[in-house]
Amino acid sequence: MKPPSQTVRRKTLAGVRLRKHADFVRAYTAARKHRSASMSWFLAPQTSDTAAAPSARVGLTVGKVLGKAHERNRIKRRMREALRRHVDLLPAGVDLIFHPRRSVLTLEFAKLEAEIVRILEQANVEASRGAPQSVAPRAAARPAS
Repeated sequence: MKPPSQTVRRKTLAGVRLRKHADFVRAYTAARKHRSASMSWFLAPQTSDTAAAPSARVGLTVGKVLGKAHERNRIKRRMREALRRHVDLLPAGVDLIFHPRRSVLTLEFAKLEAEIVRILEQANVEASRGAPQSVAPRAAARPAS
């Protein structure tokens, strides 16, 4: 057994995951939708209702339309691993939600990882510019006729 000073700490997503439905709903209403080759993603600024320093939070949604349970689970495992490897790139103070497409199942992992890195870099740029103010929330985006 290794002494405690030589133990390797593994990065995890446990502390940075969105878990509550209300957090997802709030992020969707405040977020702007972006698209990439194999997924859509939403970036929303966090609300300042907590006393703690804002940290990044990431969510992942994989609907039943993407396949059977074992396929959806595989998509989630691949996405979580790619995100875990680059958790240090998550922008602080924002919520980031990923909607992968079915192509993530067959996509080479290196390409998936490269796409995640590109998305995280783009999210950092947008987060540093500030919250997207020009996009109206989804409920008010389409006027009633």
